[in-house]
Amino acid sequence: MLIKDAPVIWDSLRSIICVYKPPDVSCGRVRQTIIDAICRGLNEMECRPPVDFVSIEGNPSQKLTVTVKPNLADDPLVVGPRYIPDDLKCSWSNFLGFNTSGVLLLGLKKGTRVAKLIRENRPTRCYRLAGRLGEVTENGFKDGKVVEKTTWKHVKLENMNRFLATLQASHQKEMFKSCGIELQSEEAYKLACQGPIRPANSKLPIIYGIKCVGFEPPDFVIEIQCINEYETYLKSLIQEIGIKLHSSAHCTGIQCIRHSYFTLENALLRKHWTLQHIITNMEQCIQIMDTHENIIEQKSAVLQ
Repeated sequence: MLIKDAPVIWDSLRSIICVYKPPDVSCGRVRQTIIDAICRGLNEMECRPPVDFVSIEGNPSQKLTVTVKPNLADDPLVVGPRYIPDDLKCSWSNFLGFNTSGVLLLGLKKGTRVAKLIRENRPTRCYRLAGRLGEVTENGFKDGKVVEKTTWKHVKLENMNRFLATLQASHQKEMFKSCGIELQSEEAYKLACQGPIRPANSKLPIIYGIKCVGFEPPDFVIEIQCINEYETYLKSLIQEIGIKLHSSAHCTGIQCIRHSYFTLENALLRKHWTLQHIITNMEQCIQIMDTHENIIEQKSAVLQ
C-alpha cells in the first residue's frame, strides 16, 4: 500500500537499509545522497499544515475577541522544508573503501543502533577480487601508474589453487593459535563446531575461505570470506598472490557480495535510491533479520 502521509513515513524510518555502493564513491557521499533522497521524497508528500496563530484582542475590562490567523512564521515558504538532512540520523554498519563496490548497510534514525549491533557482532563478509597478472602499479590498483612488468604465461590455475589453499590453511592455523588451542586437539574441534572463530584483535584480518572463481590469464577473480579486512589489505593480497606465483599482479576491482546475511540481491541500485524503494527495502531487511534472529541480539528492543 502506497502511503502519502509524510509524518507516517518519517515515524517508520527506524531500521536498516541495504544499498549497492558504486566504485570510486565514498561511503560519506552515498550516505548523504540517501539522506537527501529521503528528505526530498518526504517534502514532496502531504506534510502537516502550518500551525494556526491564535490571538486575543480587545480591552481586558470589556469583551475580548479571539481570532485565528495563518501563522506565517510556520509556513514552509518562510521557515523552509519540513524535513531537512540535519534531522535524519544515518550511519553505516560496514565501511567500504573508495574503490570498493557492493553491499553497504545503513541505519536510519533508531536503526543506527541496529547497524552498530551488527558491526559489533563482527559478521563475516564475502568479496570478489579481480586482479591482473604481469603488472605492478604504484598504488596496487588499476588506476595507478605501471612501474614494473613481468612474465605471467607460466602461471596456471592449479598453481593458484595450490597457493590459495595454503594461504587459507595458514589463516586457520593462526586463528586457533591466537586462542591458545592446538589445531589437532579436541578443543579445536569443539570450538570450530560453534561457528567461525573471531580473533581477539579486531584489527587483524582473518581469511575463512578463499578460492579462484575466474581464470582467464592475465586476468583472474578470487572469492574470499574474511573478517577485519580493509581495502588496502585486499589490494595487497592480490599483489602477494602475484609474487607467490613468481610473477606480479595488481588489483582491478573489489566487490563486496555479502555482509552477514545481506547479499547483492538485497542491495538497492543507484537508480532506485528513492523514498518508496528505500521504504520497501527497509521492510525486506526487517524480514531478513526476523528470519536470522541470531545476527542481531536484542533487535526487537532496539526497534521499539
